[in-house]
Amino acid sequence: MRSTNKKIFFMGVRDGAPFLLVVGPFAMLFGVVATEAGLNVLETLLFSVAVIAGAAQFTALQLLTENAPAVIALLSALAVNLRMAMYSATLTPYVGDAPMWQRGFLAYFLVDQTFATSMRAYPDHPEWTTGQRVAYFFGVATLCCIPWYGFTVLGALVGNAIPQGLALDFALPITFLAMIAPMLTTPAHLVACGVAVAASLCLTWVPYNFGLILSGLAGMIAGAQVEQRMEARK
Repeated sequence: MRSTNKKIFFMGVRDGAPFLLVVGPFAMLFGVVATEAGLNVLETLLFSVAVIAGAAQFTALQLLTENAPAVIALLSALAVNLRMAMYSATLTPYVGDAPMWQRGFLAYFLVDQTFATSMRAYPDHPEWTTGQRVAYFFGVATLCCIPWYGFTVLGALVGNAIPQGLALDFALPITFLAMIAPMLTTPAHLVACGVAVAASLCLTWVPYNFGLILSGLAGMIAGAQVEQRMEARK
């Protein structure tokens, strides 16, 4: 790795470091929940390595523990992770011409934190080459993704010793608020967010958390409508 690439890699490590404060508790919480659902430590680790998608992991695990049909659990987890398709399409102009093996690792480590941080950095550094953008992405992933495995195992090992009042689940909403709030920069973004929040509150009665999926779709439709009307007025 050239010296410039190393510098940019460690810039990514620095920018991804704050997420470690929430990745740790979030991963430990998954370890606790997984063991309570009947998985052993090895199965919990393999689950995290294979999926490495916190929200989808929690969704599938919760539905399975509620005796939901396996197909419902799989479809719900897939729906939660459909945003990764949009993330990939958004990143393609920046890293689409990277070597195949690099794109494979980019796809594997594509999570909310790596996407949001990279998409905030790339427009600020148009002079970066594709290799430098990839280096930055992997720098962010170093502290956002790799520790996920270790903290998952730690949660599975010491889960019973963690006081219930510690409320590790605070990590999930804080993570998403920290990532999403700075990106709500247009009226379309604000409308999409407002509609999704309102719909999710109104649809809490829908079984299997489908209300959350419907709320996301409603928010995307509302945001797209606002954006189209704004474009038409130009």
